[in-house]
Amino acid sequence: MLHGIWMPGVSMAWLGARLSAAGFEPEVFAYAGASGGPQATIPRLIDSLRRAPGHVLAHSLGGLITLSALSDHPDLPVRRVVCLGSPLLGSAAAHGLASHAWSAPALGRAADLLKTGCPPWQGEAQIGLIAGSSPHGLGRYFGRFDGDSDGTVAVSETRLPGLAAHAVIPASHSGLLFSALAARMAEAFFRRGRFGD
Repeated sequence: MLHGIWMPGVSMAWLGARLSAAGFEPEVFAYAGASGGPQATIPRLIDSLRRAPGHVLAHSLGGLITLSALSDHPDLPVRRVVCLGSPLLGSAAAHGLASHAWSAPALGRAADLLKTGCPPWQGEAQIGLIAGSSPHGLGRYFGRFDGDSDGTVAVSETRLPGLAAHAVIPASHSGLLFSALAARMAEAFFRRGRFGD
């Protein structure tokens, strides 16, 4: 389980408890989102995934880092990934933050990945994405969203070509971490490769 850019590993605890109750054995992969960035995080994630094969649940930047690792190393033993509110096509909010001298440092070494996103997915792992449509978040003050958003990431920014499944639920960006619906959908995708029954 990977958290987002400014969140600690414990932010994944609620979802981890739900997955544990469903029979999974969740393990949080904590990393320094802004100060470490993808360059420091991806090699550690690759080592972790080689030691403990399984599925991945990733929030926000965590999804971009996961897909980057899997793209670089397609042999990694990861069958399915669920991204929560990850701006896989790049983030307007990140562009907005980067455009101001006073806010650009907040993105740190994750700026480039957040601004550019990921190429269309062509890997072996099945990728599912759950986006939020409750526009309550600080990102709305830095980026202009066309259509629905979770307040930080626009739904349109999550629709990466090559996804195995995509769904939109009524949750904010942070709210995705505490959504019972998102937890059930992640469980379903890990078991069956789809969000529904």
